Amino acid sequence: MRVPTPAGYKPNPDIVAASKAHVTLSNQPEETVLGADLVVTDTWTSIGMESEGADREAIFSNYRVTSEFMHQASKDALFMHCLPAYRGKEVDAKVIDGPQSVVWDEAENRLHAQKALMFMLLAGDTSRAPLDSVNC
Repeated sequence: MRVPTPAGYKPNPDIVAASKAHVTLSNQPEETVLGADLVVTDTWTSIGMESEGADREAIFSNYRVTSEFMHQASKDALFMHCLPAYRGKEVDAKVIDGPQSVVWDEAENRLHAQKALMFMLLAGDTSRAPLDSVNC
C-alpha cells in the first residue's frame, strides 16, 4: 500500500505496524499513484475540525484527485471515497462521478458491513475484533 500524505499527517505508526501490511509513505502523491489499481481519498477536514478547514485546504491542495492524477494509475484503476465528498476540493467531479468511481457501491457495502459488525457486537462475539491491542 502506498500512502501519500503531507508532512505531519502520517498515520499512527503503531496502527501501521499492527496491520502487518507493507506500507510506503510519501509526501509526493504523483509517486504513489503510478500504476495503482485503486485510488482512495477522504475529506480533508473531518467533522468537528471545521475551524482547520482553510489551513487543511492549503496543506492538502497538492493531494486532490483529478482526472490527470487518475491517468497515472493503472488503466483499470478504481476510485473510492468514504463520503461525504467535496467536489473540487479533495476530488474533482469528473473523477467521483466518472466511470472509474465505485463510491456508491462502496457506500452500499459499508451498510452491510456495519450491520454485520452490530450483529457481532450485540451477540457478544468480539473474538475476531481486529487490532484489539492497538489504541486507535
